[in-house]
Amino acid sequence: MKRIAATFVVLGLTAGAAVGEVAPADVKFTDGALAESLSGMAGNAEEGYNIVTSKSLGNCVSCHSADAYADIPFHGNIGPMLDGAGSRWSEAELRGIVANAKMMFDGSMMPSFYKTAGYVRPGDAYTGKAATGELPPLLTAQQVEDVVAYLMTLTDE
Repeated sequence: MKRIAATFVVLGLTAGAAVGEVAPADVKFTDGALAESLSGMAGNAEEGYNIVTSKSLGNCVSCHSADAYADIPFHGNIGPMLDGAGSRWSEAELRGIVANAKMMFDGSMMPSFYKTAGYVRPGDAYTGKAATGELPPLLTAQQVEDVVAYLMTLTDE
């Protein structure tokens, strides 16, 4: 009977923890960090790896290298190495960096992956024309969480 009661308590806590997705315009940074999940769910490190190493999603490999994905060709070197990222930064800091690195590192060249407004002269895809209206974020809230989960696996230990 205790086991059943404990299961209900755990399920209740888990259901309460999933608050729901935070819209890009509603994200509130604290010293560049985001303590709470943007999607209301934990990230999936395997999906995060796919996003980080994909040229069509995160495209992180164009600027960052890491021993963990050394087999992926054409690493960039303008961003810091991601080896040890999970040891250098907390989960909240990594979430803030992925969502909008400029909130932590003023002048960063890293794109804001979870932002929809406030851009300076954004283009309309590859048309050569200025964008009109609000742009979609480069990554979804869950994709940001997945990238953060993956980066947390890249530790110095």
